[in-house]
Amino acid sequence: MVKKKDQAIRAYFRNMDRSFFMDNFKEMAFADEAVPIGYEQTISQPSLVLEMTLALDLEPDSKVLEIGTGSGFQTALLAEFSGQVYTVERIKELHIRAKERLGELGYDNISFKLDDGSSGWAENAPYDRIMVTAAASEMPKELISQLADGGKMIIPVGSSFSQELRLVEKDENGKLHSTLLTEVRFVPLKGKYE
Repeated sequence: MVKKKDQAIRAYFRNMDRSFFMDNFKEMAFADEAVPIGYEQTISQPSLVLEMTLALDLEPDSKVLEIGTGSGFQTALLAEFSGQVYTVERIKELHIRAKERLGELGYDNISFKLDDGSSGWAENAPYDRIMVTAAASEMPKELISQLADGGKMIIPVGSSFSQELRLVEKDENGKLHSTLLTEVRFVPLKGKYE
């Protein structure tokens, strides 16, 4: 049975204008593929953004940490269906543009940080949900420690050639459960877990 919440996310997603989040290659906005946004980064393929968002199982009061703001496309979706989003981007130009775009859209539940996201954002932890949009070579201990008991994290893990998209769930006792969702290809998470 499809959850009402998932239906709402799908409906909102179908109406999102991906080209708004792109400065170049706007003609590719409707293609279901990753598109370069500069600085060796990409805006992910729409179907994967939707799949990852649904798997994160957002709640209206969820406190979400996003690692890799990028264009702000995924951030907008997170902000629409959760309580508060804390998003970290290491590339200044992308950080500034995403902040401008999301401000134009009227979101007031997003906090932005220009930093290396591999260490998360400890000051505001714990988080109910964590979305990582770059691939780590191994599961980052800092992000696991910042995930609340009962929380969920979506993260690509692996080398630059082979990555697994994983759903990591932390139960109420702090025990981790990891589920393979699919094989993916993301840009690497820079910093400690390259």
